Amino acid sequence: MSAYWRCGLVFTCFALAGCERAPSLDILGSYFPGWLVCLTVALLLTVVARLVLTRLKIEVAAPIVTYPSLVACLTFAQWLLFLR
Repeated sequence: MSAYWRCGLVFTCFALAGCERAPSLDILGSYFPGWLVCLTVALLLTVVARLVLTRLKIEVAAPIVTYPSLVACLTFAQWLLFLR
């Protein structure tokens, strides 16, 4: 086999390794992707965090960057804790 065939075979194996079943959660009889559930919970937790910060009169320096970053961090943390 030539080097091109071997490289192609290796890259094909890497590409097919990601084809496992995605985690789905059964919610009221309907299956939802796990990432969608994690994102929804992260949005709710970010709203709660904003309300707590507002009540404590803590001013966020750059809210346009802070809150989406908080949503992303909470989403990834939930994914790692509950679905991996």
